[in-house]
Amino acid sequence: MPLALDPTTRLILVLGLGAGASTLATRALDPLVGVVGAEFGVAAATVALLGTAFALPYALVQPVLGPVGDAIGKARVIRACLMVLAAALVASALVPGFLSLALLRVLAGAAAGGVFPLSIAMVGDRVPMERRQVALSRLLVAGLTGSAGGGALSAALEPLIGWRGVMLLCAAVAIAGVAILRDSTGRSPTPAGRLNLTEALGRYRGILGLAAARALYVSVFIEGALLFGVFPFLAPFFAERGIGGVTEAGLAIAVFAIGGFAYAGLAPLLLGRLGQARMMVLGGLVSGAGLVALALAPAAWVGIGAFLLIGLGFYMIHTSIQTRVTEVAPQARGSAVALHAFSFFLGQSLGPVMMGLGRAVIGQVPSLLVAAAGLVGLALWLAPQGGRPRR
Repeated sequence: MPLALDPTTRLILVLGLGAGASTLATRALDPLVGVVGAEFGVAAATVALLGTAFALPYALVQPVLGPVGDAIGKARVIRACLMVLAAALVASALVPGFLSLALLRVLAGAAAGGVFPLSIAMVGDRVPMERRQVALSRLLVAGLTGSAGGGALSAALEPLIGWRGVMLLCAAVAIAGVAILRDSTGRSPTPAGRLNLTEALGRYRGILGLAAARALYVSVFIEGALLFGVFPFLAPFFAERGIGGVTEAGLAIAVFAIGGFAYAGLAPLLLGRLGQARMMVLGGLVSGAGLVALALAPAAWVGIGAFLLIGLGFYMIHTSIQTRVTEVAPQARGSAVALHAFSFFLGQSLGPVMMGLGRAVIGQVPSLLVAAAGLVGLALWLAPQGGRPRR
């Protein structure tokens, strides 16, 4: 007899497979830069740009796919995006040259951009507000599993099946997501609709006309810029302090993901004891303390361990913003979440530029301390702004 699941758990499991498939594809090539470069005779620095080729279209497609999801149904768009993602990954396994691979990474990134954000919006549609943040924390586990597992799996399996086999494995996971999502979302399919550009632009104007929405989008932009500007400079930071290099930077990023898993496990307790606003303040203090520990780290283990605090605190803030975004415009939830994802990834894109300038002008340690203060200040400013959207 099949195991009976409540509708929320069923929804999270189904959407989680798709979200995990999209994040698995995101990180799968990161450890294989040298392997891909050797096959195609391309410098490692050029192969590393495959990450940008995936991430930039992921961000840019958000303002388009959000209204499409609102118009014709989020589950329908997620399925279509997973199908395109799977096709792009299969084609990536067959490419004759590096340029073809880069173009397919652009297509894969755009397709992946329609999975996780719209999954968040679907949770907003189907889970009551009082249970929504816990549900989103569980969806986050699926995304983190794909993100953290993508690099680890590809590194472990590449000697056995090659990087092309890794691409096929990622495609198989995406296809499984399509098959399960088709019949398992727990409701009858959304009737087919049409995208009306005028209505879509009107929804965006309406959302951006809300003071609460503007505050959330500015906040997630700042959050992404302050925190993710740190990541590209981790290896130079460890090397400059004489406490490590590339290996230690990789471990720190893995520990950041563990901080996310820790948050997902603690979310019901934290929300129950503190409430959302106070948890956000705690998240700012915890992530800020992690950045201070990183800035002053006398040994590699301190810097690596600091990322447990940074990850835990970041997700306390970030999922709180996500939850508020799902309620800021209930009649245009897909569009609202798309603007959230767009703002977040735009902040991530600007972050390395800001941190690079900070390193050049005031140095790495002061720049990290400024980022720490910024996260604490952001949490203190944003925490009391919950409640109903203000017009």
